[in-house]
Amino acid sequence: MSPSNTSILERSNVTISGASGPGTRAIVFLHGLGGDQHDWRLVAPAFEDQYQVILLDLIGAGRSDLNAYQPATTHSTLEGHANDLLGVLSALALHDVVFVGHSVAAMIGVIAAVRQPQRFSKMVLIAPSPRFINEAGYAGGFEQKDINELLAAMEADYHGWSHGISPVMMGQQDNPELVLELTNSFVRTNPEIAKHFARVTFFSDTRAELGFLTIPTLIIQSAHDVIAPLAVGHYINEQLADSRMVVIETNGHLPHLSAPQQTLSAMDHFLHHETVI
Repeated sequence: MSPSNTSILERSNVTISGASGPGTRAIVFLHGLGGDQHDWRLVAPAFEDQYQVILLDLIGAGRSDLNAYQPATTHSTLEGHANDLLGVLSALALHDVVFVGHSVAAMIGVIAAVRQPQRFSKMVLIAPSPRFINEAGYAGGFEQKDINELLAAMEADYHGWSHGISPVMMGQQDNPELVLELTNSFVRTNPEIAKHFARVTFFSDTRAELGFLTIPTLIIQSAHDVIAPLAVGHYINEQLADSRMVVIETNGHLPHLSAPQQTLSAMDHFLHHETVI
């Protein structure tokens, strides 16, 4: 591996586990806002027998190189994060990967797959949202003033905001350890980077990309998610050329943490069977 490739992988804190050798397929996991690759600990190990498992942190999150986060240029849009993802796949010489992305990372994956479809064979989008703000004919879940207030609260008291948003995102009042885990993940994130990335996330609009994605896609949606409501999942499913949607009976925006077995079941049927049940 060349020094330049090593630096790309170190920059995104790439970790590799699971199967190896000629013909081994790769599955790549990418986390959403406020998280890091640790978010996949209840799901990713299940694939290590059959796949090379690739975990990475978004630049600016987890143990990535925070100095590589460029708010005024590269990371001012989701396109920059998609290019980071493609850089990792290129450095590892990966094609035909299964991509699993959560929330905003799902849409980062969509952008990447539209740009370089040969890198991807299947997509799993968990609680995705191409647009969080309601518009005429589109229900994203938030009014513009809601997003403005959310971002203002982050700006005024990031730690306080982290403690307030985590129960909403996790939706697990009966599972306080998951709420605490998400809170701590937010708190560990550099506040200035988190606030900038939240602004990029909540003002993003990737709806136009959906019509160009032809790769088989599974949408996994929580039944009760205030961040990405069911209407958003149905919208994405209708826009994609080859997709199916599974609704998991759980609360919150992170079904891979709140309902990992149901998430794994949906993924297994999509990846290894003809139909999703």
